[in-house]
Parts: sequence; C-alpha cells; structure tokens
Amino acid sequence: MKHCLVRFTLIFGLLAAVSVQAADDSIPHLQTKGNATQLIVDGKPFVMLAGELHNSSASGVEYMRSIWPRLKVLGLNTVLAPVSWELLEPEEGRFDFTFPDELVDLARKHDQKLVLLWFGSWKNGVSSYAPGWVLKDTKRFPRARGSSNQNTKDILSTLSQASLAADAKAFAMLMKHLKKIDGRRHTVIMVQVENEVGIKPEIRDLSDEAGAAYGGEVPQELLAYLAKNKERLHPDLLARWRKSGFAGKGSWADVFGSGPEAEEVFSAWNYARYIDQVAVSGQAEYPLPMYVNAWLASGFGTYPSGGPVAHMHDVWKAAAPHIAVLAPDIYVGEFKEVCAAYSRGGNPLMVPEARKDDEAAARAWWVIAQHSGLCFSPFGIDSIREDHPLVGTYNILGQLMPLITEAHGSGRMMGVYQQGNEQNPPVAELGDCSVRVNYVSRLPEKHPPVGGIVIRTGAEELIVAGYGFSCQFQLKTPGPRSTRILSVELGHFNEAGRWVHELWLNGDETGANGAVKIPPFDANERLGISRPMILKVKLYRHD
Repeated sequence: MKHCLVRFTLIFGLLAAVSVQAADDSIPHLQTKGNATQLIVDGKPFVMLAGELHNSSASGVEYMRSIWPRLKVLGLNTVLAPVSWELLEPEEGRFDFTFPDELVDLARKHDQKLVLLWFGSWKNGVSSYAPGWVLKDTKRFPRARGSSNQNTKDILSTLSQASLAADAKAFAMLMKHLKKIDGRRHTVIMVQVENEVGIKPEIRDLSDEAGAAYGGEVPQELLAYLAKNKERLHPDLLARWRKSGFAGKGSWADVFGSGPEAEEVFSAWNYARYIDQVAVSGQAEYPLPMYVNAWLASGFGTYPSGGPVAHMHDVWKAAAPHIAVLAPDIYVGEFKEVCAAYSRGGNPLMVPEARKDDEAAARAWWVIAQHSGLCFSPFGIDSIREDHPLVGTYNILGQLMPLITEAHGSGRMMGVYQQGNEQNPPVAELGDCSVRVNYVSRLPEKHPPVGGIVIRTGAEELIVAGYGFSCQFQLKTPGPRSTRILSVELGHFNEAGRWVHELWLNGDETGANGAVKIPPFDANERLGISRPMILKVKLYRHD
C-alpha cells in the first residue's frame, strides 16, 4: 500500500497552509445559520441563481463574448463554466491561463459571479479532458482495468500516484492564478473538483494493484468514522456493514459483504481520497469552497460506481473532509426525493446541473426556498430561449433574495412545487402559522408546473410569490379562533430593494378573505399580468 503512504504525506504536508488561509473570512466561504448553510461572499450571504454552460462553450473566447449578454438577460447572477486540464496544461509544465482569464473578465463586465468546474482526471466517469501527454502515456499514467483485463475506456486509475500528482499540480496552479487575479475581487466564488466521477460498467477497478488493495485491510480511518457516526449512517451503508456484524477490521469483502456492495464502497473510498488530495493542493494556494457533483444512482451498473451518490455520502465524508458539498446533477424525475437525500447529515443542497425544460422554473423554487439551497443551475444555459419561464422565476427570486437569506435556518420559509401529478401537499408549519397549499389546475401544454415561495415576515404578515397555487393560513398562538385575510397587495421590489405597490387584491380576489390565490404562470389574463407574482399578505383573527 505504498501509494497510501505517499498520499497521506501529500495531505498532511499541505494542511497547515490550508488552515492558515481558511481563517481569512474575506474569501468566499460557507457558514451555518440555524439549520441552514450559507455561502458568504464579501461579507453577505449569496444564493446562486445560475446556469451551467455546455461543456465546450468556455473554450471559445469569441463565442463567450457573443453569448454573455444573453446570460445576463436570463436573470442569472452566476455562471458555471468548465476549465479543462488539457487546455490549462497542453504541455507538461507549461500553463496557459487564457480561458480562465477571459471568463473572469467577462463575468466582471456583466456583473456576475463564476463557479469554475475543474475537468481534470475525470469528466462523466472518463478521462476525456486530461491532456494528450497524460492520455498517451499509459505506463506512467495507468488506466483502470475492466473484466477482460483491458483498459476500461480512458479511466485513469485512482491508485496512480503519478496521475494524482500531475492533476494536483495543475489544479494548484489554477488556484494560485485565481488568487493572483481574483483574490480581492471574488468573481470566482466556488470550484467543482472533477466531474461525475466513477467507473462504469465495472463496479471497481480490476487491475492487479486494485485487486491487492481490495483484498487488503479497510483503512481504520474509514472504520473509525463509521463507528463514530453509526447512528446517523445512511441505511444502505449501515445494512452493508451490518452483514459483517459491524466488523472493526478486515478486507473490504470481510467488512461490507462480497460482491458489488463491498466493491462500490471500495471505489467510493478511492475516488474520494484522490479528489480530496487534489482539493487540498488547490486550497493550499487559494481556499475557495469546493464541491463534487454526482451522476445519480438508479441501480448497480447504471451509474459510475464510486461517485458521491446519496448512499455513499458517509464514505465520501470520511475520505474527503476538504470537500464542502456533495451535489446532485438531477436529470431523474424524482426531483424532490433527490433534494431530500442530498440535504441529510448537514450536507447543504446545491444543484449544479438540472434539466433546462420549462419545469426548471418550478424546481428552482423548491431548491432555493424549501431547502435553503446554495445554487440551482440548469445545464446548457447558453442555448436556453430568452422567453423561458425560468427568467420570470429568477427575476422574482432575485427581488426576494434579502428576505430569503434572512429567513435561512429560521423555519419561516417554505417552497412550493408540484412534481408530476401529485396531489396537494400536507399542511406546512411556519413557526406558529399553519399553511395549507392547494395547487391550481393547469394545462400542461401551456403552463409550467406550480412553483413558489411563502415567507413569514411578521406575526401576521407573509410574502407569497410564484404561480399556480392558493394558500390558507391558521395562526395557532392564543387568541381568536379564526384566521382570515386582511389584505393582499400585489407589487414588486425595485433595484433599491424598496417595495412598489401595484394593485390591491382584496375581497372577491381572496374568496371573501379566505385564501391568497396566484394563477398559473402566464395565465392571469383577467388582470392583464403575465408573470409570476409577489403578494404581500396581512392576516387578522376573529371569533
């Protein structure tokens, strides 16, 4: 296990530098507020209303100059953009910062933030963005092996010290350069390390070196973490460990059961350990918050084994303590379920990739409001149409952002999103106020799904925004029995953050003071309003 000793040396040799720089609170960083996690940028909480570029977009300077004004029109405050190892270090030891420099410059000119995606050793499970000098040298930079003892596509081995050292060096150079050009401006606010990692269709690397490591002892570091957090482990991982009677030592098969279940834990540990050390090398130069994204699980062999899927989170937390967020790329239909799975155990929700269909406009509310999410970001944002309903959603969320960040961790905010054809949700509790949401019937071919936000802003005051639902309220503090609507005011917040009145929607508009109603997106023909609404609501009580 010589490679393990080298890795630990690399980690601990850099920890001191990381800890010193991480103490600088002027750098973008994460902090907790109640039960939420906030990204702090220049001393203020920042929520990313974002979009991710197509994989090759950032490699064309003229292309990026032409499309960046459109990104601003869409209502984004943040762009997620790749930086590939092959373009950063086209020849070993020669670094070209043309593309990150151009990204930072364009983001500043359009008053937006950046999240850089490091396409290093792996992207979507394979090593297609590594430099040619790495890909051509299979002896120095060995590949993982498949069942026929052949290279598994172009997947760099997680056990290769040479690959790790080369990737870590290039990433460190990128972060060093970012500190030089952006250490005071803070245009780049987070960094993704690698992209959707894992091996597929095999569950683990089948090379001789990997076989020896798989047959060796499970690291005590992992077992100690599992033992310490036994009551909070994901049920799937706990069940695998239970098969051995919660063994405290042994091979991977001894501890986690034979076959794919143990092999996936082995893969997750090795990918996470490798990536953590790449992150440490970068944080030693410039300690921005870093995250890893996941190709989601839908059964063994249908996703790359070893990535940060939900049931492997505990392994990743043990192996990669310098990765701040494990983030799902959500292209599956069970959007709410994935959000819940990635919000457990103190992991803040961040969705760096999602489908860009019209339903993205509704999903954004759920991430930002229901889960106090750090980021929502449809993929391929540079090809989205300018009349996409996401534009209206981002516009309203942007206006409400001071109220949203103030409500983080307080239990005073909830999201609304109708997933598929689900029925009305259960009654929600915002402190001592119960909120009953009813979805409004819609025409799927004309309107996006129901989406919105409810924020308790005072004892008898709320903000309700979005489209396609109604709300009824019941105050539960001692006092008169019935809670009714006193007034509903339609308006918006101007650029200075001041409320601008537009209409009173009382009386008949509330069903005789019984409910707050917001029509479906682009459907309020009677009032001549074709956009999401912001309503200020005041309540009163009587016997």
